[in-house]
Amino acid sequence: MRLGVLCCRAVVGAMVVLVFLPIRISEANWLTDAFKGSSKPGKAAAHVASLKRTGSAKHSASPKSHHVKLAALGAAHLSLSTLKAAPSKCDPKKFRVLLDVGHTAESEGATSSRNVPEFAFNLRLARQIDEKLKAEGFAETRLLVTEGKARPSLVKRVAVANDWSADLFLSIHHDSVPDKLLEDWEFEGKKSHHSDRFSGYSVFVSHDNPDFKTSFSFAEMVAREMKARGLQYARQYTLPIMGHYQHPLLDKEAGVYSYDDLVVLRKTRMPAVLLEAGSIINRDEELRMESPERRDLVGNAVVAAAKDFCGPQEPFLGPL
Repeated sequence: MRLGVLCCRAVVGAMVVLVFLPIRISEANWLTDAFKGSSKPGKAAAHVASLKRTGSAKHSASPKSHHVKLAALGAAHLSLSTLKAAPSKCDPKKFRVLLDVGHTAESEGATSSRNVPEFAFNLRLARQIDEKLKAEGFAETRLLVTEGKARPSLVKRVAVANDWSADLFLSIHHDSVPDKLLEDWEFEGKKSHHSDRFSGYSVFVSHDNPDFKTSFSFAEMVAREMKARGLQYARQYTLPIMGHYQHPLLDKEAGVYSYDDLVVLRKTRMPAVLLEAGSIINRDEELRMESPERRDLVGNAVVAAAKDFCGPQEPFLGPL
């Protein structure tokens, strides 16, 4: 009888360990913000706004129109640090990924070292990512191309994402630097600017997003897949030279930053991430970003991250 009681207690103890272990993993990896970032280099007017958080919403039967073009066109590995907020497994065919093309044709964002608007880079890359996601079974992926000026377009993006009840929001951008770091040069007889000092991708999340933990998890997945493909992240956002353009670095290994004031990250009701795929103000990196091979590499990284995000593996707990 006593042996039976002991066995029963052992089983109960093992069950308690199984229940609480994932929670402790989560708590051990929780990151807090050291300070808030301000505006994005070269694009401050496009992103600065102050809006309050809204609640969660269920899928709506038909998305409302906000004079925004919605085109359905077409999306890397789970680390221990992302187990803390791993989402439930989902059906990729029903999983709604909203790919936001950064900026608009009327407000094109940064200008590359060869005088190409950022919007053109964003649109090409987002289309390729969208096609890859579709090909990998993410049938509900949508491409969001917004019209209008910078500030109103931010509100439109958030409204479309929330009305459509996306499961994941990913905004595609290409990076620049503050004006004070630009140098003059000429390209094809036209005056231009460049900064070859900095390069690399970066991934941003907001602590003010209603689901920050899950946003951060997906951001880490994207960043680690980019790094696994030989890419380096942009490190300048932590430097004093950036002034009020500094952002807290949340993942020092892969390059995930906090950008709390960004409207499309903090006002969307679903996990939201912004990817700066590379620097187009760096002359060498701009040429690489122009290539189909580089877009393919970035697209594959996002697709792999989406697969892990939608269907993570169960953590191995070892022998019991």
